[in-house]
Amino acid sequence: MTDAAFQYPPDLFNLLVETVPVLCKSKRDVVLFFRGAGVPASLITDLEERVNKDRAGIGKYEIARATLTRMNEGGDNLLAPRRELLKRVVEFEDYTRCYDSDVMKAKGLVSEVRRIINVKDSFTRMSQERAHEANARRAEHEQRIAMAKARREKIEGAKTQLFALFGETNPQRRGKALEGALNGLFRAYDVLIAENFTRKGGDDVGIVEQIDGVVEIDNQMYLVEMKWWEAPLGPGEVAQHISRLMLRNGVGGIFISSSDYTSATLEACRDFLQHRVLVLCTVREIVDLLNREGDLVAMLRAKIRAAKLDRNPFKEVST
Repeated sequence: MTDAAFQYPPDLFNLLVETVPVLCKSKRDVVLFFRGAGVPASLITDLEERVNKDRAGIGKYEIARATLTRMNEGGDNLLAPRRELLKRVVEFEDYTRCYDSDVMKAKGLVSEVRRIINVKDSFTRMSQERAHEANARRAEHEQRIAMAKARREKIEGAKTQLFALFGETNPQRRGKALEGALNGLFRAYDVLIAENFTRKGGDDVGIVEQIDGVVEIDNQMYLVEMKWWEAPLGPGEVAQHISRLMLRNGVGGIFISSSDYTSATLEACRDFLQHRVLVLCTVREIVDLLNREGDLVAMLRAKIRAAKLDRNPFKEVST
């Protein structure tokens, strides 16, 4: 049954007061109709006694109004009887229990109760659907907020780790920490596929290749190389990364350096663009991006676009 059964609103309440008495021939039948719906004896005993002692002193409509009022005031404890009473009214079909003169009236009243219940059902369903949609939107909004907060926290953690490198004097620790900080940043932007890993040859060969990270941007994989050097990087420092790319079909490259690149390096990388996408980046660019709260992926996309369209491997962009 509907939410209207939770507590009868005025229109339904008054209609029930009019309906129940015409469904019953006698005052005792009205009492039994309510008892059959599960109305507790405590709510109707006094009315029943009045019927037994002074039948002429109480009417069917008075019994119905008094009982329905008490049911309405009963709160959650009388939810089941209220629902059952509505069910009995809307499913009423045995009109032989009515006076012949009341049959048409009874049918009309039952039909009206059904109509009101259906209308209230429709509004209840629409209200529930709207509430469900609102709750879904709210949950989605809260999830987006939580995800954005988690991303900001990850970015801040990587930013703190990256900025701490400028005070590190040990080159090896600084290089390793650079990998961790930048991979943490890639992870925050959900583009990191793998952190640094090595590829080994045979038993007598050992490690033949070490890769600092792998990211995926727009369904394209890129091997990432990171260097913290004081002097601008020459072609020799970038050549190993280019060799790795040549061994992997369809994989692009990203090179991140704490220093700039020599003009010879830029020229060599520009020539390599005819084979594969390779973009050059500096730690300085990333620091600037973090300070202005920019989008790392948008910056890399702009660099990749410049490498593909302009054959410019080292276009500094601001996003």
